[in-house]
Order: sequence, then C-alpha cells, then structure tokens
Amino acid sequence: MALKLQSGLIGLFCFVVLTASVFAGEKADHDNVLSRAKAAYADGNREEAVKLATQAIASEPKNPRGYFTRARFHEESRDPAKALLDYNEVLKLDPNMAEAWQHRGSEHFKLGHIQESISDFDKFIDLVPQQAPYHWQRGIAYYYAGRFKEGRKQFESHQTVNPNDVENAVWHFLCVTRESGVEKARSVLIPIKGDARIPMMKVHALFAGKAEPDDVLKVASEGQSKSEIDHQLFYAHLYLGLYFESLGDKAKGRKHIEIAAGTYRTDDYMGDVARVHLQLRSKAQ
Repeated sequence: MALKLQSGLIGLFCFVVLTASVFAGEKADHDNVLSRAKAAYADGNREEAVKLATQAIASEPKNPRGYFTRARFHEESRDPAKALLDYNEVLKLDPNMAEAWQHRGSEHFKLGHIQESISDFDKFIDLVPQQAPYHWQRGIAYYYAGRFKEGRKQFESHQTVNPNDVENAVWHFLCVTRESGVEKARSVLIPIKGDARIPMMKVHALFAGKAEPDDVLKVASEGQSKSEIDHQLFYAHLYLGLYFESLGDKAKGRKHIEIAAGTYRTDDYMGDVARVHLQLRSKAQ
C-alpha cells in the first residue's frame, strides 16, 4: 500500500511539473506573439498586427492583455466598433483594469453612445480617483448628455490641473450658457493667459465678447505650412461652430462644425468631438 502511494505521488509530481512547464511555455509564446504584434503595428503592418494579436488571444483566451492589445490596434486604426467588442472582452475577464474602462469610454463616445461613455469614465475614476480632475473628456460627454451642472464642475476641477487651456474655459462657458445664459457665462469666463496654440487666445477673446469671428479665422489662417494652417483652421471652425450654437444660431454653428469635420478633418479626439456633434445634432432634428 505504501509503495503504491509513493509511486502515485511521484506520478502526480511529474504531472504538475509538466503542466507548469506547458503553461509557462504558453505564457511565453503569448507574450512573444503580442510583442511581435506591437512591433508589426509600429512598422505600419496593421493587418499583420491584428492577425498576431488574434493568434495570441487564441493561445490564451482568458488573458485580457491579448484582447486589450487588439482593441488598441482597432482604436488607433479608427475602427471604434471593433475596438469596443474587444474592450468588452477585456472587462469581462478583468473588470478592475482601469485603462480598459477609459479606452472603452472613449470608443463609446466616438460612436455617439454618450451615456455609456460617461458610465465607463465614471468607473475609470472610481478605480483611479486621483485622475478625476484631469478628465476633460467626461466634461465634454456631460455637455452632450445635457448634464450641464456636472460638466461645469468637471471643467472647474480641470482648471486646477490645467490652468492655461482655452478649450477648458470654452467648454465651461458652454455649460454655463446652457444653465444660465450667455451673459452669465461671459461674467464667469475662466481667464486664460498662457495658451500659446494658434488661434486659441483669439477664440477666448471671441467668447469673452472682445473679438469677432473673422478675427479668429484671420489668425488661424497664418502659419508656416499648409498642415499647420489646416490644423489651426480645424480648431477655429470647431469653436466658431460651438460659439454660434451657444448664441442660438444653429445654422451658422452647424456650417462651421461641418467645415471642421470635413475640410479640416483631424483624426484625434477633438476631431471625434466635431463628428459626434454633427451626429447628435442630426438625430435631434
């Protein structure tokens, strides 16, 4: 009886060692494939990168990092619907991965899912509360959700960590306007002195009632290269659109945001804001 037990224990030990070795090998292979996927993406081989990430997921379907990596590829490739599906899988496997809540919130926003976006941003802040003042994206989502008081508070909080950002002052203005009117918004417009980006200080003057729309366009049209001027004109038209809308001139507002989202399109978060703005306003008509 004792001899049989000893033999069984030896067999069990060998099985455990062999199993651990197999798992270690699978883990190493998973990480290696993900590293290759990231390198492929960095080299511009996007299809190969996604293929490798998918291979890594297949090797370890319970590992959220594979899904997260593929989601990031889809996000960077401007495919929010596919990114969203992968972030869903990440959060099923690891609901405490804060960065996944943040990224999924951004992808929801790009698809016009405003309430879902706010919910994900809230969860991110629950997990990383020190990031709350930095979360201007949540402030913008609050604005489009019609939660203007919360948006105003978010931008006031953001001002404490980013005091030289005209855009923050403008979104605060927009929320206050919806709560209390333009005159009140002008009276509490956050003062900005150090935003060196063209044409942001002229945009600030516009919202303060100290400049005209043509002044913004004139400043934005000056630069060293076409790409630089186009970038400046994107912001000029975006904020002119928001300015006119805040005054109640929806037609002029839409015209300028259409120019921002079309002629001067940018593939970044504020470019997404312009596109989502048009999407949401079209639905409201």
